[in-house]
Amino acid sequence: MNIRQGTGNIYGASRTRFNPIRNLRPEYLSRALESFEAGRLGCAARLFESILSRDDVLCGLNLKRKKSVARLESEIVMLDDSDRAKRHKEALEFFYSNAECASFSDRNLSGGLRTLVFQMMDCAGMKYSVHKTEFSSDGNGRVKGKFVQYPLWLFENTSGKLRLLEREGQLTPGANLEKNKWMITCGDGLMVASSIAYMFKELPMKDWLVYCERNGMPGIKAKTDAYPGTEQWNAACDAVEDFGAEFHAVLSQGTDIEAIDVSTRGELPYPALVERIDKIMCSLWRGSDLGTISQANNSGASLQEFESTLVEEDDASNISETLNRQIDSRVIALAFGKDEIPLAKFRLKLPDYSESSYELDVIERLSKLGMKPDFTELAKRFAFPLAEQNDKSGKIPEEAI
Repeated sequence: MNIRQGTGNIYGASRTRFNPIRNLRPEYLSRALESFEAGRLGCAARLFESILSRDDVLCGLNLKRKKSVARLESEIVMLDDSDRAKRHKEALEFFYSNAECASFSDRNLSGGLRTLVFQMMDCAGMKYSVHKTEFSSDGNGRVKGKFVQYPLWLFENTSGKLRLLEREGQLTPGANLEKNKWMITCGDGLMVASSIAYMFKELPMKDWLVYCERNGMPGIKAKTDAYPGTEQWNAACDAVEDFGAEFHAVLSQGTDIEAIDVSTRGELPYPALVERIDKIMCSLWRGSDLGTISQANNSGASLQEFESTLVEEDDASNISETLNRQIDSRVIALAFGKDEIPLAKFRLKLPDYSESSYELDVIERLSKLGMKPDFTELAKRFAFPLAEQNDKSGKIPEEAI
């Protein structure tokens, strides 16, 4: 597979795909993670991709983490009130509203700004998300851009900076990334810890499945006076097979088989271990665990929910800052000149989690004490549209208290 900066043999990349988790063992994972930390990203990156797409819990957590940020509304914020800042804002608004996004590995994928943010959020699990960027300007302050995401296994990081490989598995240093041609998003890299948890989850899962297969259905034993090979004997054999049991036997009179029961008499250890690891994964990725999610009246639910909002806020800030540093300045330079200092910037808008929740809690408590708020003012505070019949009275109805 030969790859050049800007073009690549996408079909060659597809043909080289393999399954790195088919015979996953601690020693293989340890070598892959050590290579990843040393800058050889390919083996671990392939492993991370496979785990994220195949583990039921991690797949959901990864998608929720990415989509919670990709669904946020965006805005362009002016740094001052000057006319120049307004022109910068207009240029950035045009750029992001017309941004195109694609994938090096999948030509069927295409989208706009939300797809770009979704792809950038790969850094939460993979540590890095890399995009090839292309800009075009019409000379009138209108700049368009295209972002193509490259898979992490096409890069090495042995020098402390990502470099592009000519082919997957290349052991020699890669080519330096062209300046102002690439965007690199850095994140938590949670798949290093999650891959270890996944491996120790899969081992008891396999043992659990084997146990269920061996002990989940009882065997069938039939006794008959018929001699082996006769019609009556064959009829008895057909009868036990029709029961569908995996273990069955037909015995003549005077013959007996003693069963060896290997099933456990107490609670199986496998479910508790699997659940424990799933909780660890939830805590890593979302700031909450399965115990909080599954219990409706859990006393720690509010604290866990607050932790989840902190994760989302940090992710949104990381995406915004990455675009500010690597994209906004380049757009302004192309639109107004290379010496132009940006007076506007991109930002993802976050819901006001804590303040709104706190205010609603105070209003609810005051209402229970008999202090009824003004319905119109309350609706204005939370930007809630009023129905015509409620707008006339200006007071909160009794049934709403």
